[in-house]
This record gives sequence, structure tokens and C-alpha cells, in this order.
Amino acid sequence: MRAEVLHDLERGAFLKSAPPDNGRHVFVCGLARAGTTILMREIHGSGEFGSLTYADMPFVLAPNLWQRLSANGGNAGPKAERAHGDGIAVDVHSPEALDEVYWRIFSGGDYILADRLVPHAPDDELVAGYGDLMRLVLRRTGRSRYLSKNNNHLLRLETVARAFPDSIILIPVREPLEHARSLLNQHARFLGSDPFTRAYMGWLGHHEFGDTHRPFAWDGGAVAGDPQELDYWLAQWIAAHRRIDALERAHANIQLVPYRALTSDARIWPAIARRIGIAAAPLKEIRFSRSKSAGEPTGYPVEQAADEATSLYRRLDDRARQSLSAA
Repeated sequence: MRAEVLHDLERGAFLKSAPPDNGRHVFVCGLARAGTTILMREIHGSGEFGSLTYADMPFVLAPNLWQRLSANGGNAGPKAERAHGDGIAVDVHSPEALDEVYWRIFSGGDYILADRLVPHAPDDELVAGYGDLMRLVLRRTGRSRYLSKNNNHLLRLETVARAFPDSIILIPVREPLEHARSLLNQHARFLGSDPFTRAYMGWLGHHEFGDTHRPFAWDGGAVAGDPQELDYWLAQWIAAHRRIDALERAHANIQLVPYRALTSDARIWPAIARRIGIAAAPLKEIRFSRSKSAGEPTGYPVEQAADEATSLYRRLDDRARQSLSAA
């Protein structure tokens, strides 16, 4: 049965009994490898939010219907490290970036081109349908606030910020050379993946790296460069964070998160918790480590690009720290 039909059945059966939208949701997004997953998991651990989880697979657009038909609502089962090899262990109750399936299916994938992803400006009807999916997830989870981690929300960041003005959008900002090196490593890790993995990533709308990589093209045009070189990923960092820089200054509900301080400064997590209106419980997911320089890895980018990235990073990191100190 087609996903659209299942979603229509879900809406017809459960939307009327879904909780009203109080608007106080949290969206976590950013360039891949920015720390979005670990931040989302820490917030989800508060128990205050409903999210799509692996238990909702493969019918993520019909979470209540699937819960009735499946046995995935019970035991979480064993944890296993995810394919990224980053030490993050998941089970069937772990929250995951699954709601991009909605945008891909109901937009017709008009922002997903053969070789790139372009900015996405969904219309009011599409946005309202996303709000209905959020309410359906809240009904299934018994919560009143929705939590999403979706890096592709960068493509529709202005739309999400305007459509959900009472929400908070958290965007971790990571040191650019360190971040670019992590992206390069993940790209190499996912090259040569098996057909199932490639199909699964495409189905989810995840094209961050590996064989299914399609870069964000902010001006809609083709993206130059070789994804097996570090300077390509640094250019991706600069382009994405230019966009983040402009939109964060324009929308009060976009909150930058200083990635390095998040893992080294004990004051940052309580400040984030205050910003989103939850108790700052002891950390369960975020790991503390000593701050370290990214160094000068093989394939060091051209000096001009590195300088621009560093300047942009310092500006964003300073703004993140200042805004959270006032939270």
C-alpha cells in the first residue's frame, strides 16, 4: 500500500483525537556531523517530547496505525552501534531523523535533484500537513511537544522558523576544519555501501555523504569540487553557515549551539535546557572532552577559504555563547 494512502488512513482514524498544537516544539538541524544527533538524543531523554523512532519504521507516516499492527511498542531490544561508527548505540525506541520522508513524498521530491538538493519553500498546505503529522506522533507518544532532528530542515529553515514561531530551532556550530574532516571521513566510510543501504538512505532523503551524496546547492546551481577532497567539504561548510548566519539574525526562534563548548563547558547544557523550557538533568548522551585543535590535515584547503571559514565560525560561535549566557 502506498505511503500516501496509509497516511490518509492514519489521519482519518486518529487526527481528531490527537492533542492540540501548543507550538512549543524543538527542531534540531545543521550540517551533518555537527552534533545534531547527540543533542537531539539528550533532549529526548528528558521525557518531555514525542519523536519518531525506529519503532515507527517502515510506516513513519502512520505511527498510530502501525503501533496497533506491530509489536514494536514493547521491549526496546538490544542496543547496537549505528552504521556511522561514532559510538552512538540505538535500539527500536531511539529517536531518529525520519520525518524527511513526509517532505520527500508530499512535495514530490521537487527539491531533490539528480545531483543536488536545492532550497525548499513548501506552501501553506504542505506545512499544515507536517503540523498534522507532528500531532499524530504526539498522540502515539502521549506527549504535548514534538522533537525533530532533520538536517534537511536547513533547506526550508526560513519556512519552519516562520510557520512555528513558538518553537525553538537548535543549530549546532562546529569548528570548520574539524567538521569538514569528519564529513570527509564519513563520505569515505559510506562509499561502496550495499544496495540496501543506498536505497534506505535515499528513501529517508538523507544524501549527506557516501554513494548517495547530493550536496546542498544554495543558489540552485551545480556544486563544483571533489567530495574526496577536504576543500570540497570546507566549501560546503562555508555555504551552509553563510545561510545560517543570515537566517539566525532574522529569526528570534533560531538558537545557535556552540558545539565545542557543549562538550567542554558545563554551563552550556543548562543554558540550552532553559532556552527550550526543560529541566537540566544530568547528561546521558553528550560526552565531555578536552577542547583540541583540528590541526592541519592532509589536503589542507586553500588559505583564503580556511580564513573565511574561521572568521565565520568565530562570529557564529560568539553569538551562540552570548545568546545562551542570557537564556
